[in-house]
This record gives sequence, C-alpha cells and structure tokens, in this order.
Amino acid sequence: MTSKGPEEEHPSVTLFRQYLRIRTVQPKPDYGAAVAFLEERACQLGLSCQKVEVAPGYVVTVLTWPGTNPTLSSILLNSHTDVVPVFKEYWSHDPFEAFKDSEGLANPTDAFTVFYSERSPWWVRVTSTGRPGHSSRFIKDTAAEKLHKVVSSILAFREKEQQRLQSNPHLKEGAVTSVNLTKLEGGVAYNVVPATMSASFDFRVAPDVDLKAFEEQLQSWCQAAGEGVTFEFGQKWTQPQVTPTDDSNPWWAAFSRVCKDMNLTLEPEIFPAATDSRYLRAVGVPALGFSPMNHTPVLLHDHDERLHEAVFLRGVDIYTRLLPALASVPALPGES
Repeated sequence: MTSKGPEEEHPSVTLFRQYLRIRTVQPKPDYGAAVAFLEERACQLGLSCQKVEVAPGYVVTVLTWPGTNPTLSSILLNSHTDVVPVFKEYWSHDPFEAFKDSEGLANPTDAFTVFYSERSPWWVRVTSTGRPGHSSRFIKDTAAEKLHKVVSSILAFREKEQQRLQSNPHLKEGAVTSVNLTKLEGGVAYNVVPATMSASFDFRVAPDVDLKAFEEQLQSWCQAAGEGVTFEFGQKWTQPQVTPTDDSNPWWAAFSRVCKDMNLTLEPEIFPAATDSRYLRAVGVPALGFSPMNHTPVLLHDHDERLHEAVFLRGVDIYTRLLPALASVPALPGES
C-alpha cells in the first residue's frame, strides 16, 4: 500500500496498517491479538462487542450499533481472514439468518467483482498398488504404470476444461472445473519398484456439475487403470448453492442499488476457490463475496501482494454506504 508519508496519512490507512501487522497467518495465527484489536476499536466507537466461537480455530467479533432494525443490528468481524474483515448483521442459534457479505477478489479493471456462488473443493488422493521388485527388471503391472493412466486421464480432463474456458469469452474461471496435481508419493529407493504409489489432486468443481456423475467419473478413471487403484477424499464439498442476483433477493436489491448510486460497475461471478460463505449458503443464508478493490491485480497469496491507498480509501467509502443500506432491509417474513 502506497502512502504520502506518516504526517499526512489518512487515519483509516494507519488503522489498516496496524491491523495488518498482527500475525494471523498459518501455522500459528494470533487470533487473540486480532480480536483484541477489533474489541478496542469497537470500544472507541461506542459499539457493544461480543466474541463468538463458530468452529474450532475460528473466532468472530460481533459489533452492534444502535438505531437500526433489531434483527439487522450487528457487524461480524472475522479475525480468520488476513486483510478484509467479514461483516454480518444478525446472530442467532440457527446459527445464521438473514444475509452475509464475505471476502471477494481484486479486479484489474474499473469494475468490481461480486461473487454469488463458488466452486466445491474436492481433494482427491488416488492410490495405486502393483507388483514390486528390483528396478533392473521389466516388471509388469506396476503401481507406477497404473497411476500414470489415472494421472493422464485427469490431466486430459483438465486440458478439456481449460480449452472450454479459453474458447468461450463469456465464461469466467469459476464456471468451469479446475484440477491440479499437487502431490506425488511413493518409493523407498532408486533400485526398488514400489508396491504402492499415490497422487493427490485439488479439484474445484463448478456449481452446475452433477456431483454424483462426477464421482462416478473418478471411479471410472481408476477402474480403467487396472486392479488395485482406489481413491479417497481429503475434502469433499457437496452442497453448492447460488445466491440470487435479481430483485427477488432483497439483499441483492439493496446491495446493487448502492453500487448503482455510486456509479460502480459490478461483474457477478462464481468464486473460483472456496470461502466460508459456502457453509452459510448451505443452511439457506444468502451470501455475496465482495471486496471493493478495482484497478488492482489479483495477487491472492502471491509475492508482493499490495493495495493502493486510493483504492483502499475508496473501499472504505463504499462499505460506509453499503452497511447502512443492508442494515435497513426490513425483516423478512419468519425472521424473529
């Protein structure tokens, strides 16, 4: 983030720098310090504050402000994310109701990307067993041969999906299924043919894919490679949901109206990776992924990840307009 100098720096930028200095990165994130930072800021603003543990290793801070609909009166700040806090307006036992606005991605153009769904992460480990022996011999039916067939089938599928994306200018990355080979395991010595080898893949499955048929395809690739080839899941999300982006969704109506009033160009997309919004959509909570960072390259987890000061301050202004609008959406039928 660029700046004009400490003596001229905007207070919001100073605050953001302080937050970024808190080590919330893995493998030893200091979430306690992040929560304490948010609590102190809430106290300075005169907001009531409550900590809630949603899941192991995941702590949120609920800030409440007066003068709004009682069911829509809180901001939920997520210390789990490294940069942009997540806000939400209502906490209940269900565990969530109403609406959530979560993290998004940068956009290198003048437009702002908003995500209404996301791909399902499937982490798949394929294990192949075969005949072992001394590596000086032409051993038949080895684990490596069979694993090679599965890897080739999956990488051929990867190429097909990549070509589908590149050949259709109307498709975005989140609309196709991606896969990458991320780990290879097996063997104990150069001169020993291993009895077992494995390959791990990270699939990101598009929300319109028939998941049952896709799993059957995985099974078919393994069966075609020969006997003794199996697969297991390290992660398997099976509840993809889509948040409506039309006026039938009052949250989208309020969100898009503010953006229109501010002359912001929105590009609705499917998030190519995965966020915690998928858990909320799965229980019926509409969720949008939005980070107001246009004119910014997508450098997620990359070297020299950065955000220009002017873009950051513009984002603060956008959130300042969005939050009251979302908090003013009338309670829907059935909401307490």
